[in-house]
Amino acid sequence: MTDLGIAVNPVETGSRGAVRMFLRNKAAVFGLVIFTLIALITVFGPGLYGTSARKMVAPPFLGPGDDLGPLLGTDYLGRDILAGIITGGRTTLLVAVVAALMTMTFGLVIGSLAGYFGRWIDSLLMRFTEIFQVMPSLLFALVVIFLLGPGTRNETLAIGLTMWPAAARLTRAEFLRWREMEFVKAARAIGCSDLRIMFRTILPNAMPPLLTWTTLIVVTAILFHAGLAFLGLVDINSVSWGSMMGKNRGYALTAWWTVAFPGAAIMITGLSIALIGDGLQDAFNPKLRGR
Repeated sequence: MTDLGIAVNPVETGSRGAVRMFLRNKAAVFGLVIFTLIALITVFGPGLYGTSARKMVAPPFLGPGDDLGPLLGTDYLGRDILAGIITGGRTTLLVAVVAALMTMTFGLVIGSLAGYFGRWIDSLLMRFTEIFQVMPSLLFALVVIFLLGPGTRNETLAIGLTMWPAAARLTRAEFLRWREMEFVKAARAIGCSDLRIMFRTILPNAMPPLLTWTTLIVVTAILFHAGLAFLGLVDINSVSWGSMMGKNRGYALTAWWTVAFPGAAIMITGLSIALIGDGLQDAFNPKLRGR
């Protein structure tokens, strides 16, 4: 039996049980359905809705349901709030997902090397991680944006660079736990390379908590980007949920819908992803899987 047989078969069996456990979790399935709908709306909605989020379509500050204006009303410039939510969702989710992938990729590389090899490599990489971890996240992101300039790409990079240390520490902890297992020792005994053991033997077994953590990273990235946009620290030409709230924050009391609806989009999206994360956590918990 190869190391692949030793490591992958238990993971595949556990994965099938985890899928069944996830599908039995009504809250997690509900969150998955809601997030899927939001993703589909942000991808196909702008073309189907047909109204530009940047175009003035009606008088300013028309309320929701007003016969003269769009369904969710207009902002201070007369732009369609619903069009802004549909278009802004694409920017918000794109930044959040790419930043989360960047975070997990960097965290996986640093954490796996530190956890697997240990000794001076572990010490060196963890000291490097701590440098980023002790920096105030918002301040560090502001410095990155200031140096590179505003723009969706730079905003994504700034968010990803602020969040990877936690992912690296979690990955390191998982590799430290799995590297002393018998099937890993067996893989070493038959002459498997370190890279094969790390990414074909240990990583599949370490993925469940990392997948759960990824959902938290996506939610954090959504809130982080919304915060930057609310403060006006992103590209002024981009449309996102946070920028809609930021540009209309001065009218929150007199035209509540200009802030409430983008805020509700952030809340519903974050809640749906959190429900998915809770479902994944329960699904990968062997103590709950047998119930």
